[in-house]
Amino acid sequence: MLGVDRRFRWLWAAYAVSTFGTWLGFGAFALIAVLVLRAGPSEVALLAATGPAAGVLVAVLLGPSIEARQKRPVMVTADLVRCAALASVPAAYTLGWLTLPHLVAVSIVTAAADIAFKAASGAFLRSLVPRDALLAASGRLEATTWAATLAGPPLGTAAIGLLGPVVTVAADAVSYLLSALGLRAVRSAEEVVQRHPAGSLGEGWRYILRHRDLRLLFANTVAVNGLIMATSPLLAVLLLGRLGFAPWQYGLAFGAPCLGGLLGSRLAPRLVARFGRGRVLRTAGVLRACWSLGLAFPGPGAGGLVLVLAVQFALVTCMGVFNPVFATERLERIAPDRIARTLTAWSVSSSAAIAALTLLWGRLADVAGLRTAIAAAGMILLATPLFLVKLRAGES
Repeated sequence: MLGVDRRFRWLWAAYAVSTFGTWLGFGAFALIAVLVLRAGPSEVALLAATGPAAGVLVAVLLGPSIEARQKRPVMVTADLVRCAALASVPAAYTLGWLTLPHLVAVSIVTAAADIAFKAASGAFLRSLVPRDALLAASGRLEATTWAATLAGPPLGTAAIGLLGPVVTVAADAVSYLLSALGLRAVRSAEEVVQRHPAGSLGEGWRYILRHRDLRLLFANTVAVNGLIMATSPLLAVLLLGRLGFAPWQYGLAFGAPCLGGLLGSRLAPRLVARFGRGRVLRTAGVLRACWSLGLAFPGPGAGGLVLVLAVQFALVTCMGVFNPVFATERLERIAPDRIARTLTAWSVSSSAAIAALTLLWGRLADVAGLRTAIAAAGMILLATPLFLVKLRAGES
């Protein structure tokens, strides 16, 4: 166990540094697009959607090969690719060459690398951590995510105010380099490499659709993530553009509520121990769908900021409980020799849904208005818990 713990600590450290870098740069592309390139709602939505959409196409080509490879080298390569792509943004800005197409291109490369990394990391975690420690490990990673989310956006927006609009993108690039170095320090016997025929990524989708509980979780999480992320660029335009929030207020509005996510991730193992995994997963899944509608109604000034803070706190607290329980349930439901291709199919679907819904909601905002589009997403989210009603979570 000591060796496993030591290896997990290196994995945890690599995850922490890259996650902190990501959240330090939270909304950086939207901020650059709005404040530097003077982009409007549809252009910001296009930026947010095109990268994941094109990244999906790349990941579809790469996904099947990940299953038959050792996972740690895939993760290191993905980190280095993200580092190089992001580093090109401050370089182009310094030279006066930064454009919206450049941001889109970087978004495509990083989105594809993200999908490859997530597919490999799930299988790697499963090989590194004993089954009875998966929930605790997932909880630690989730708590790290929320801690980084709490600290990153306020620090990032403060850094942008002091040092310019691309400083957090540069910091994010460095974080991926440090993550790659940390992953190289993980000495694992990983990985007897599974020798299933590579086949197509369609096998991952078929695996999901054949398993009832995976199918229900898949439908719920893809819908929820897609609808929440589709409104993210619209909120940036609403808060920064229409309501005149300062960058630090925007960062605070989405950073401070992450105390709730940190709290939720710490509570998740205790709640599961007391109430059972299935009940916690269903309850948290229902509650996390109830809050986004409120984001359609902030006004200018302190009152609007308080409303966004309150809604976000409630939302991320529920997500903090749900996510590690969901991650554990999903890993336990997937056969060890099918994890990479199944998680790739899952990530591809999620990214495709985010891209499609972001484009759709950008167009809806142009036609019906920002608040109407955000409210429509909140209303649809209220129906997503229906996928969890018949979920048999926690059963072998």
